[in-house]
Amino acid sequence: MKVAFFSTKSYDITSFEKHNTGAHDIIFYESTLNTKTAKLTQGCDAVCAFVNDHLHERTIKLLSEYGVKLIAMRCAGFNNVDLKAAKAANIKVVRVPAYSPMAVAEHATALIMTLNRKTHKAYNRVRDGNFSLERLTGFDMYGKTVGVIGTGKIGQYFSKIMLGFGCKIIAYDLYPNEELKALGVTYLSLDELLKSSDIISLHCPLTEDTHHLINEAAFSKMKKGTMLINTSRGGLINTIDAVEALKNQTLEYFGIDVYEQEEKLFFRDLSENIIMDDVISRLISFPNVIITSHQGFLTHEALDKIAEVTLGNLLAYQNEESLENEVVL
Repeated sequence: MKVAFFSTKSYDITSFEKHNTGAHDIIFYESTLNTKTAKLTQGCDAVCAFVNDHLHERTIKLLSEYGVKLIAMRCAGFNNVDLKAAKAANIKVVRVPAYSPMAVAEHATALIMTLNRKTHKAYNRVRDGNFSLERLTGFDMYGKTVGVIGTGKIGQYFSKIMLGFGCKIIAYDLYPNEELKALGVTYLSLDELLKSSDIISLHCPLTEDTHHLINEAAFSKMKKGTMLINTSRGGLINTIDAVEALKNQTLEYFGIDVYEQEEKLFFRDLSENIIMDDVISRLISFPNVIITSHQGFLTHEALDKIAEVTLGNLLAYQNEESLENEVVL
């Protein structure tokens, strides 16, 4: 198949060229997929897209006009794809439902430990010859109550990591996991989880029901000094409300790998630019906030899995086989 590959980074080329046996002709584009760049798909059978590509109704209509029959998302999320428009255009949509739940869960853990033990600050201090321990005090993870919102594969693995620290795990999910329950995880209502947690980590998909799940009302239920971690989707949190929660010290720690308006910022070098997003600029100014730019997935193992599954999805479509990873309404 001839595939137009959008939002390309160097690590994408490395992993996909490593695993492409020649069955597919992949054309790599650095630009995001949108109505302006859709013309690059002329003559292609499929597009390979990522989290910040714009697969809205108009884009999909253009893809159909150019002959595209398959949208291959190289990620688990598909909230940026208009599935109704894709179905109307007879374009199939496939994804990578689980590339490495360990990678994202471990990154969430890294955010927790960095915020807690302030290793980022200690590193910078020592480089400047400052060996003081003032204002670097953390807390024991052992015995803390960790609330896990969403116990799919990533949430399950994260819960097991936290159990290894000796934490008490409480969870909220519409479909409780029996294996976690057997390990001692207690499922509660969302309100009870918000009220009881020392640390809250988000691992649920972004849907109409979960958009701004963590908002002013949710923050009002948290106890003072809560740590909030989000490695899932930026839209789960009302960021303006999070700023207020940081100012009134409901949030004592805030770690995010995703951001509601990240498409204009993440995956690019803006070090010589003025950041026009006042909200993220405000967040960056807080000493108790850590922001990483959607790198939770970025491990060698995850990249290999993403390439393998995506290429397998393309091959299955080409061979008219059942699409195991198809996204359907």
